[in-house]
Amino acid sequence: MKIKILSLSIFMLPLSLHHAQDSLAVDTNPQPLAFDTKPNSQKPFFQKEWVKKSTAPVLFFTASAATWGERKNIREIRNRYIPTFRVGYDNYLQYAPTAAVYGLKLAGVKGRNNIGRATLSYAASIGVMAILVNSIKYTAKVERPDGSSRNSFPSGHTSMAFTNASFLHKEYGLVNPAYSIGGYSAAAITGLGRNLNNRHWISDVLAGAGIGIISTELGYFFIDKIYKNKGDNLGMLAGIEGNGNPSFLSLKLGTALSTTNFLKESALSDKKEIGFETGIEGAYFFSKKWGAGGDFSFSSFPVKSLEFPLDEELGNFDINTESLGFLNFGIGPYYSHEFSEKLQLTLKATAGYSSPASGKVIVKSELFDLPNNEFQVAEYKPSRSFRWNSGAALTYKFNPELGISLYADYNQTQSKITYHFNEILQNDAELSEDLNDDSAKEKINYVSAGLKLTAFF
Repeated sequence: MKIKILSLSIFMLPLSLHHAQDSLAVDTNPQPLAFDTKPNSQKPFFQKEWVKKSTAPVLFFTASAATWGERKNIREIRNRYIPTFRVGYDNYLQYAPTAAVYGLKLAGVKGRNNIGRATLSYAASIGVMAILVNSIKYTAKVERPDGSSRNSFPSGHTSMAFTNASFLHKEYGLVNPAYSIGGYSAAAITGLGRNLNNRHWISDVLAGAGIGIISTELGYFFIDKIYKNKGDNLGMLAGIEGNGNPSFLSLKLGTALSTTNFLKESALSDKKEIGFETGIEGAYFFSKKWGAGGDFSFSSFPVKSLEFPLDEELGNFDINTESLGFLNFGIGPYYSHEFSEKLQLTLKATAGYSSPASGKVIVKSELFDLPNNEFQVAEYKPSRSFRWNSGAALTYKFNPELGISLYADYNQTQSKITYHFNEILQNDAELSEDLNDDSAKEKINYVSAGLKLTAFF
């Protein structure tokens, strides 16, 4: 494959002179002050109320800052997978958690507060959110990824969605953790929609999520001060607990280390690559030991360019292949073992599906009279394939609802990569017979390791 691409590039040299051509730390069982006999100042650091309430916003703001410099590269991933994505569900789904709150209250389901006080808390939360979002938007003046205006940062839709999700969590999270999980899932899907619709950068969405959560915390803080307690019905709900099994939802971020050369058969790489992985994972446990769950993740691997020397007069050709990216989904059994109240081991084995991104193969040389001295020789398209995954995670629990996990996973799949050559080359009479689309079967095996923020329910 490398020899064919190189020979095509050399052939293109004369032609080139004429052709210049994108967890939440869900506090599902907050402890009211009225039932907490231990002063807040005497609690361990991670059990202090202000720490628990600020953990999720701080993580979102940190993630927003961390992705700021890479937001255009992350958007390029979106453009490679679904460049024409246009779905307007994010305009409506953001309000679903609040609709659920008022639907439950009108149906007579008791929540944290009666409807009047809940409305005051919600109004205060929306007020705080609107002040934060609009003051930042029209000060930062960040251009939207679609170029339509300069009010991208932070995402107002995502801020509204997470304010509403936190409202549902505050009112009904004590009744059943499923309400919190449903609300935050709707908010996360709303934020994802803003990114997929090319209306916001990933950093806008992450900051919006943090603003939404902290706005609700502040709104409730002020209204609770007025009422001088933590809720109208909290005494009745404070004893409600989950079943005690280690069911969890987690956000993960780590490094991915290839154990095979992904492009060995294509001869476009001579090294094993180092990339990254991010995703969401969760499992429901039917007992203390056994459960079922799944993960949804994205992994990306940059491909190091190959330098092909010609001679002193012609110099070198660099063969550059765009990074390999994989969207992965899997389900399977989970096993948990508790070493102590603070330390827990989780094992898993999942099977599922891997959907790769397409990319380009580009030859670069100063001899090419083209933009950036680059000529696109081919596009590559990997096939979708079966994927299996096994892994382990060791979790340290700050409290019964929240922990940090060190994880390591092994992933294996196999993909057929098809190369479609440039039309200029295929239309040439001398080369047309040699340029039928070529393909190679590649092993995609890698180990991923990193950290997960794990919320138990």
